Amino acid sequence: MKQKRKGLHPTRMDADIVILGAGIAGLTAARTLAERGLRVLVLEARDRVGGRVFSVPAQQQTAELGAEFVHGRPPELWALIAECNAETTERDGAMLRERDNGTLAEDDSQAESMFEPLEQLEHFTGNDLSFTAWLVDSDVPQEQRPAVLGYVEGFNAADARRISVKSLGAQQQAEDATESYRSWHLRGGYQRLAEYLAARIKQLGGEVRLNWEVRSLRWHAGSVEVEGERGSIRAPRCIVTLPLGVLQRVNAGGISMTPEPAALAHARRLAMGHAVRFTMLFRERWWERSTALDAEALRRMSFLFTPQRLPSVWWTTRLENSTMLTGWIGGPRALDLEGRSAAELGRNACAALAEVFAVPEPQIRSQLIETYTHDWSHDPFACGAYSYIPAGALDAPTAMTQPEENTLFFAGEHTDVTAHWGTVHAALRSGLRAANQVLGEA
Repeated sequence: MKQKRKGLHPTRMDADIVILGAGIAGLTAARTLAERGLRVLVLEARDRVGGRVFSVPAQQQTAELGAEFVHGRPPELWALIAECNAETTERDGAMLRERDNGTLAEDDSQAESMFEPLEQLEHFTGNDLSFTAWLVDSDVPQEQRPAVLGYVEGFNAADARRISVKSLGAQQQAEDATESYRSWHLRGGYQRLAEYLAARIKQLGGEVRLNWEVRSLRWHAGSVEVEGERGSIRAPRCIVTLPLGVLQRVNAGGISMTPEPAALAHARRLAMGHAVRFTMLFRERWWERSTALDAEALRRMSFLFTPQRLPSVWWTTRLENSTMLTGWIGGPRALDLEGRSAAELGRNACAALAEVFAVPEPQIRSQLIETYTHDWSHDPFACGAYSYIPAGALDAPTAMTQPEENTLFFAGEHTDVTAHWGTVHAALRSGLRAANQVLGEA
């Protein structure tokens, strides 16, 4: 009779399901499955939950380094907000713009006109093509095109030479249906949603392991083995919620997956967008004392557009009397700021803001307490900001939702099938969908 090797349990399973990634998609799926009695194990490479939701304390305020806005009224997200008793503030106020001559103006009308070309795309029926290719033969006035291009790239963190016009049309329809022209801010930070979900998973008997970096995944029907420096995990099924940028590096210098799942071919058809954002914490709302514009408009400022500068978009939370200004640049122009330190971004921003508001630069620097940022593009666990759809790839997110041998399931904002790519509620919806597939209810 052969002696059993010590410590070897060929049929031992560490959980009913293992989930890769403790972002909103992974945590949502885990909570849903734990509520149905499954033994859930979530593996997260970072030392925190939330993924690209990342909130840090900034004295008596909160700086968001990742997702910040609650876009519109998606019911699943608002149900979670209500469940964890999070307070929200609807964002409103004035949109200010720096004109070509360097003066400031309150200009909501130009902001509204930027959406008109996107509304045309809701009814686009031709062959899919990139936004720049569509723009060439469009009836959008030449003088308006730079602003429209800037908006498409900035909002979607995308390259206009690649992003699909059909995806933009679908996105516009989806946003109209959920009132995405409105947005809210979560008091205390978006990350509290992730922390609430993680706590709920633990209450239900599940487990979330941090600092657990996956190196390889081997699988066949009904069996998955995940390996990392901290050991190996076995389960009959796995939900993969890794960001698109990480998936695109699978078997190409990143995590290995054997055999390669069919979903990865579709992941490579998608694109990961790039953005740089940083938040400056000041002692006071010094811009309200500027003489560049009337005091009431400055007091009401919510967004500031500086299209000829980097960054080109700024915002503040007016109703919470925030003393923070956030700078944002998305798309190819973000490459010019990637890799810079928070201190450098803050110094350069003080110089730019001094010109915009006609305030002496030393005065602004004396008001600056700290600058906060996170380099998502060089973060190995993100490899970018969020996804977008290149021309010809509109079917790829749906293709990625197909379970593989009822063993591997994929979730994450890039797998959203409701055209809300790049949002927290897209990630949340994808986690619910994957959980229901595991349960056989989708």
